[in-house]
Amino acid sequence: MAMSVNVSSSSSSGIINSRFGVSLEPKVSQIGSLRLLDRVHVAPVSLNLSGKRSSSVKPLNAEPKTKDSMIPLAATMVAEIAEEVEVVEIEDFEELAKKLENASPLEIMDKALGKYGNDIAIAFSGAEDVALIEYAHLTGRPFRVFSLDTGRLNPETYRFFDAVEKHYGIRIEYMFPDSVEVQGLVRSKGLFSFYEDGHQECCRVRKVRPLRRALKGLKAWITGQRKDQSPGTRSEIPVVQVDPVFEGLDGGVGSLVKWNPVANVEGNDVWNFLRTMDVPVNTLHAAGYISIGCEPCTKAVLPGQHEREGRWWWEDAKAKECGLHKGNVKENSDDAKVNGESKSAVADIFKSENLVTLSRQGIENLMKLENRKEPWIVVLYAPWCPFCQAMEASYDELADKLAGSGIKVAKFRADGDQKEFAKQELQLGSFPTILVFPKNSSRPIKYPSEKRDVESLTSFLNLVR
Repeated sequence: MAMSVNVSSSSSSGIINSRFGVSLEPKVSQIGSLRLLDRVHVAPVSLNLSGKRSSSVKPLNAEPKTKDSMIPLAATMVAEIAEEVEVVEIEDFEELAKKLENASPLEIMDKALGKYGNDIAIAFSGAEDVALIEYAHLTGRPFRVFSLDTGRLNPETYRFFDAVEKHYGIRIEYMFPDSVEVQGLVRSKGLFSFYEDGHQECCRVRKVRPLRRALKGLKAWITGQRKDQSPGTRSEIPVVQVDPVFEGLDGGVGSLVKWNPVANVEGNDVWNFLRTMDVPVNTLHAAGYISIGCEPCTKAVLPGQHEREGRWWWEDAKAKECGLHKGNVKENSDDAKVNGESKSAVADIFKSENLVTLSRQGIENLMKLENRKEPWIVVLYAPWCPFCQAMEASYDELADKLAGSGIKVAKFRADGDQKEFAKQELQLGSFPTILVFPKNSSRPIKYPSEKRDVESLTSFLNLVR
């Protein structure tokens, strides 16, 4: 009795009988619990088991005259299958990013979805990156969406997820943190340890590791990163890149591609697009929230503040990444670059003639004075910090307003070599930190508000003078 066996394989891998050392198991892609077989194709190979001689393949039950007679058989089968395997060229994504630099988000999205099909997914955070889903919808191509449910999101965000699913007729693929890891963190350090020792550990458990599991089932992912979101960490992101941190389906360095379709789009333009298309948005936006994450680590921002100031507000501006886009943070030294320029080369700020520039020795002397002749207000700053830059005009105006009033207005550059000193001795938490040194007190008082306009600063001075 003759039996025919059809063997299939993808263009990027051959399938050979296990006796020749290559696995017959097909590759699979997965995200969460969803597993999808790659479509594969190789011309059928017929194995005649009837005992009759075939013109192309010897019968498997034929007795070879010598052991050497099996070698041509193996070589023939390998050669036949190898002829069907197409050599895959490694794509130059830096060159592709240059070609797409001036492309529209819709064009970039279409390129990404068309290239990867079911092996790519949109990362949806529950904020304005709903624009990504709308762009994907407009391409007319099928698309997948996943989100990280940390267990600490705002109720409004969960309702937003539901509204998005219903609006687009999709199911978001949720990824959850490992319950044992969360339990260990909370039991050992409490629910709000990140306020004391930084957000990185909590984000690693609740966001980074679940994301890593999700991305291991993909060949590419799509994010809502924009260059104007965080000048300190995102100003140089390309529209497409090899992911510098995470691994994809095939494993190893370079196995995952990251697409950022709105990298070159400004925040206002994203919102104009959302309003025009009349898509669901998170109701937290109407309450002053711009960048939205977990409830304990997100708050509304004030007019004039940068959107990322609402995230992890107790930390430095350059640390405002949770780990999902860790590759954006390039360096942690004094020579690190901001917007392509060395920090040491960034122009200084706060230039009013009525401002006193304090050196390390100067501020140490100020701290030692228990009976000052006049009160001082001092800003601890870093000129490359976008939040310090945002308050430059109001602080210069304050200095001019208080000139000759008996109140000294000063600045102290507290980054680089002075940072540890400022943290230990001057209550530096993040840039900018504003201190008031009253006349009859040895210890400075830290300005507690993020309202850095002239009126608010003046009111605080009057309260503590």
